[in-house]
Amino acid sequence: MTGLEIIIRLDNDRRLYYPGERLTGEFHIESLSLVEPQAIELSALWYTEGQGDEDLAVHHFERFAKDNGSLADARRPRRFSTTLPNSPLSYDGILVRIFWCARVRVFLAGGKEMVAEEPFRLGDVPRVMVATAEEETAP
Repeated sequence: MTGLEIIIRLDNDRRLYYPGERLTGEFHIESLSLVEPQAIELSALWYTEGQGDEDLAVHHFERFAKDNGSLADARRPRRFSTTLPNSPLSYDGILVRIFWCARVRVFLAGGKEMVAEEPFRLGDVPRVMVATAEEETAP
């Protein structure tokens, strides 16, 4: 156990965004011990799950590290902001799903790392509904 907790908050507790909108929020590390991160990475990214190859692409990336002086106090809240792209839109299909999230990775001494994600949806694509056999044969 590291005694660290990663906190990610999207502004206004929003979960639905549209292409071209700004994704804004903040993150910080709550530490219950003397463990200090060596580096922290923030990303806004999308990834797929489902049949076939799973894809992942990073839309926005920031790195803060002790070795270059950009990580003075990991407990201090850090703001982030990025304009969201036109695609891919969040999608809950039968064969594939596309997820968006803000992700924070914390790198500790000894090669250990912790990850936290705050999901959100890009676009308002309706979820795919699967018809049951009864619905398909109904008059």
